[in-house]
Amino acid sequence: MFFFNKLNKRVHPPLYVSTVAAGFPSPADDYMEGALDLNEYLIAHPAATFMVRVEGASMTGAGILSGDVLIVDRSVESRSGHIVVAIVNGELTVKRLIKEDNVWVLKAEHPDYPPTKMSSNSECSIWGVVTGSVRRFVS
Repeated sequence: MFFFNKLNKRVHPPLYVSTVAAGFPSPADDYMEGALDLNEYLIAHPAATFMVRVEGASMTGAGILSGDVLIVDRSVESRSGHIVVAIVNGELTVKRLIKEDNVWVLKAEHPDYPPTKMSSNSECSIWGVVTGSVRRFVS
């Protein structure tokens, strides 16, 4: 994922030292930490990283909404608890990978979606670990 301005030059938006209160407001600091390269911040392994747009509501409990863009790293080893992109019966899906009673399960973060047990008989494979997401609030 690269961010460019109209002159096709990479843009490094400023990153402020002060944090933003999500509860009660605090006095604002005008101190900048420096420029933030969103490519470096979001992508640890560029050659192994891809992005995919979410469609559906199965992961809303994890804060992943329809329309979000997921950053997926294929070089990260998946572990129980990771959110992963998997191929199930030939289709991509995003779910939380959980190990229950020595069985790997792909679990949705929404009660309307049933879990998928991964077995040697099923057509399931992990494509990568979700390392981040991007969401636009205003177009």
